[in-house]
Amino acid sequence: MKKIAIYARYSSDLQKQTSIEDQIRVCRERAESEGWQVAEVYCDHAISGASLIRPGIQALMKATASGQFSIIVGEALDRFSRDQEDIAHLFKRVEFAGASMFTLSEGEISSIHIGLKGTMNSLFLEDLRHKVRRGLRGRVEKGKSGGGNSYGYDVVKKYDASGEPIRGDRKINTQEKSVILRIFRDYCVGKSPKSIALELNKEGVPSPSGKGWGQSTINGNRRRGTGILNNELYIGRLVWNKVKYIKDPDTGKRVSRLNPESEWIIKELPEHRIVDHDLWDGAKARQKSLDKNKGKLWKNNRPKYLLSQILKCGCCDGGFSMVSATHLGCSTARNKGTCDNRLTMKRETLEQAVIGALQTHLMDEELCKIFCEQYTSHLNALRKEKNGALHQMKKELSKIEREEKKGIQAIFDGFANEALKLHLNELDERKKTILATLDGMQEDKVIFHPSLSGRYHTAIRNLVETLNKPQHRAESAETLRGLLEKIVLKPVSGEARLSVDLHGDLAGILSISTQMDRSSLERQLSWYKPQQQAALVAGVGFEPTTFRL
Repeated sequence: MKKIAIYARYSSDLQKQTSIEDQIRVCRERAESEGWQVAEVYCDHAISGASLIRPGIQALMKATASGQFSIIVGEALDRFSRDQEDIAHLFKRVEFAGASMFTLSEGEISSIHIGLKGTMNSLFLEDLRHKVRRGLRGRVEKGKSGGGNSYGYDVVKKYDASGEPIRGDRKINTQEKSVILRIFRDYCVGKSPKSIALELNKEGVPSPSGKGWGQSTINGNRRRGTGILNNELYIGRLVWNKVKYIKDPDTGKRVSRLNPESEWIIKELPEHRIVDHDLWDGAKARQKSLDKNKGKLWKNNRPKYLLSQILKCGCCDGGFSMVSATHLGCSTARNKGTCDNRLTMKRETLEQAVIGALQTHLMDEELCKIFCEQYTSHLNALRKEKNGALHQMKKELSKIEREEKKGIQAIFDGFANEALKLHLNELDERKKTILATLDGMQEDKVIFHPSLSGRYHTAIRNLVETLNKPQHRAESAETLRGLLEKIVLKPVSGEARLSVDLHGDLAGILSISTQMDRSSLERQLSWYKPQQQAALVAGVGFEPTTFRL
């Protein structure tokens, strides 16, 4: 009797578990009628036939290669594979082993079957793929889910009049919404995705996968729109067909590829909004700031301690870092031996001294008053020049508009000629130029408040208080670091101790004092020449950017 092997498979999307039993039963019946002996049965459960990376088919090929069977039997050729290349590969290996393939649908398999049925099965897969995508796109065009569900939403189960399920509807999950908002707020105030994930896991907050929060769950991939921070559905914007998935022929695993933006399907769904625009824009702004420092690892790494990365040695300009569990020292002296500064300072002592100095030394009230008066006077002189040009352009624009009205009236009165038309064209071009210039200009306002020093001290006092609150520590530390450009530690001549020079960041100091956004403040200051600012500061005998402890 000929020894045979039976192979059966079903796909989770098309068939059920009982399909395996049915295939095996009919194959056994045919084997008995032919007088064949069933030596082994191989199965693959809920696995697509688009790849040969299946445990059952791999075991069958290995056993066939060793000569254990003379015939391989299946219900139909598409049970072995629907891919042309794979079915041809399997047929060649079976023939090489001296065996043959037999199916209940096609009979004994030959090269003709491989060519024709392989092509038909491949076309079936392609047609099925297009039909599925067409159905999914139809859902998306109606504002429904295009497959899968995002964290923060629940699937809504509905049925039509005939009892058929209505698919694709969802609603906001209030508990998960609060987690999403927390993630965005924590990220915007300076927490890393890793630290956010650790806190959520520590508190036992359920994750989307149910296996715990990870950094990639929060950060994801910005280009592909994956991860909590990049899901545009949270701002009421459904983006579908952003990526496509292709199976790797070597591994059988799906690999994502980004589609051209012209192929994306975008629908506005305001009822699904969870995150407001300000919070979303804040997260995107922080992501962009990280992009600017791409390739600069030291800038991307979050400071471990309050003053990390801004401490400098006054002898070699190298960095100061932790040289023991509690003390800071010159990194160059320790690592290279090219610096003679071997003195150290306790980290906690330095941090307390710097915080105290920020509260008392940086903004002396009398000197600050002189600085504000002189600085404001100088900036106002520069503004007067800028605003003068602005007023002159507005005046010219009014004149052009009056001349245009006269010219148009002359045309209505029958006095049109080529010279008048040419003049009107020239006026129109000049008007466009002025409007374009005015669009990028606006009158400057006074930056400084009369009680700048008092406002600064109030802000610093509040900042120091929030440093002791875990929920605000990261944001407060980031703000405090923004006041300092660098801290220079240098040995005091004849003494075994370090002096500390704090170099403040002018934009940071003015930002917290004026309660203005730092980026907009930097844009205003950038219009004025840096050397003029520096000369003015030194000229009044007050230098807010440096002081010594």
